[in-house]
Amino acid sequence: MYPKAELLFPPRMIPLLRGLRGPEWASLVERVMKLPEIDPDSLAFTLMMVRLDGCVKCHEGSFKYMRGCQLCATQTVMQFKGSDSDLTAMYNKARRDVDAFLAGEAVPEEEESDESEPIMEEE
Repeated sequence: MYPKAELLFPPRMIPLLRGLRGPEWASLVERVMKLPEIDPDSLAFTLMMVRLDGCVKCHEGSFKYMRGCQLCATQTVMQFKGSDSDLTAMYNKARRDVDAFLAGEAVPEEEESDESEPIMEEE
């Protein structure tokens, strides 16, 4: 009934995001898509996409869920109003969080403010 939807952004979809933005974004995607899913860089990219897409709030019956992960991720990346450098900074933050988690350190929770929300165009 619905397109294939996952609970969280699936790493197998990383290559589909390559051509959606500029060269800096494409370079990041090309580097990460070649890695195994358990590599910290791949985990960080997936974490960044989970945060950007709002996967934690997605559930069966929601509009995002009905559209499926591929369309949601594609649209989110394309409509992100920030620069590729902003996306790279989000990736670097996710990478630091993955490193902290793997080291057994506390990972700071995301702040609930307008500044922590991804910058996207209205549909």
